[in-house]
Amino acid sequence: MNPYDSSLRFLFDNADIRGECVVLSNALNEMTSVHSYSNSIKQLLGEFAAAAVLISNNLKYQGKIVLQARATGPLELIMVECTSDLQIRGIARGNLDTESAAPLDLLVDGQLAITIERNGGQRYQGIVALESNILAEALENYFLQSEQLHTRFWLSAQQGRAAGMMLQQLPAQLQQQPNARQDQWQTACILAETVTPSELVELTPSVMLHRLFHETPVRIFQPATVTFCCSCSRERSLNALSLLPETEQVDLLTDEGAITLHCDMCGTDYRFVQSDIPALAENGRVH
Repeated sequence: MNPYDSSLRFLFDNADIRGECVVLSNALNEMTSVHSYSNSIKQLLGEFAAAAVLISNNLKYQGKIVLQARATGPLELIMVECTSDLQIRGIARGNLDTESAAPLDLLVDGQLAITIERNGGQRYQGIVALESNILAEALENYFLQSEQLHTRFWLSAQQGRAAGMMLQQLPAQLQQQPNARQDQWQTACILAETVTPSELVELTPSVMLHRLFHETPVRIFQPATVTFCCSCSRERSLNALSLLPETEQVDLLTDEGAITLHCDMCGTDYRFVQSDIPALAENGRVH
């Protein structure tokens, strides 16, 4: 397993606190190589990707987390998906050459949305205004408003990598006393605050956890691999094409001799000729 494309969950043995840390390298570079993004947008996509992986540990079933922000510009949209199998994909739309010392400022009057989609089932979405130019703070506000859980994020994207760590206070179980719970939470956050942005991306998750919490009993689970994978397919593209009126399908085939659908997420082209399209193959309307 590549330690720089992995996610690691952990639990504090003596406190009602859980956490996860992730480092992305190859998976992130595959995701951002599809388009010519500025360094600022690559940084933002990296932070969104790390955050999406961290949030995905809330999934207790097969599905995906979609972390996205829409704004008025110069960046109109940024979106990253992470499945329950830790497969990521993402995209940004708008002025892709724009730069900013604080990349989140590119999302003017933006709203942050977290969508949880269960395969073949329920869909839940929560939205919060982007009132901070730091993604970690925006996520912390979201969790405090929507789930009433103390949750902290640390995110970094630089040198072709992205990384993040999340701590979350769990409902009282091991410790019932409010003051003691608060002390444990503050101590864990103070220790986590000592990590630097460079350390987040340079250290493997296991090394970073040992450095931060070696004096605190922490139970570390088996790391999981994160990969870049697009959910597009030839079958899905054909289904989308079939939704077009037959007259449009005929016009496209007449003009080009084939219809090509392009996936913006991964850059794959799917080419269809008349015999590939069931309705047109049957009636032979294109010659």
